[in-house]
Amino acid sequence: MRLDKYLSNAGIGSRKDVKKMIKDERVLVNNHLVKSEKFNVDENKDIVLLDNQKIDYRQFYYVLINKPQNYVSSTLMERNYPPITDLVSEYSFANLFPVGRLDVDTVGVLLLTNNGTLAHKLISPKYHVDKVYLVETDYPLQKEMIVAFEKGVILDGERLLPAKLEILSTNKARVTIHQGKYHQVKRMFAHYGLTVIALEREKFAFLTKGNLKQGEYRLLTDEEVNNLISLVEMK
Repeated sequence: MRLDKYLSNAGIGSRKDVKKMIKDERVLVNNHLVKSEKFNVDENKDIVLLDNQKIDYRQFYYVLINKPQNYVSSTLMERNYPPITDLVSEYSFANLFPVGRLDVDTVGVLLLTNNGTLAHKLISPKYHVDKVYLVETDYPLQKEMIVAFEKGVILDGERLLPAKLEILSTNKARVTIHQGKYHQVKRMFAHYGLTVIALEREKFAFLTKGNLKQGEYRLLTDEEVNNLISLVEMK
């Protein structure tokens, strides 16, 4: 791997920025001064120093954000709404994208990554990754819906995978699904004549917002990443 790509992927700066750092003789590889951005680096063996500080290579990035309203789960603007990636611009070099989608008016846990293989598995119904939502409806919930959700609600002639519905109060509930069809949660409740007036994703797999306020984000820990990988590799 070229040295400038190594440094850029490590989040040090743009290709232009790191080329200048190399030209300014600020970069060492295995304690040897390197003056060419084309120098090949083995990311698994070589030790790269910038201003005598070790720079660790990272191929994949995983960012957890507490999504606010009025952002689309995309990398591009849609219907005049900004993309969620605008909120994590410090990681623009990593080309992050959202794992699945939350509606523009839905808030809560959203994972961003540049690991396409893992992202595909996490949103595939095949792997039964839990997606837990807190729902508020305009009219009272019906107890019969609990069994109906367990059997699988029929939408557009298709029976969805079983879902778990926990009624918390007259018009508030927690629902767990394993699919991610278009407006799925809202449509499941609409099937019973209810309009969802507030929707928050509380959990994705084992990930929660924790202390993150809306719009705030953090990198996943190595342990969390390994647990996500294990979650889909075991199935």
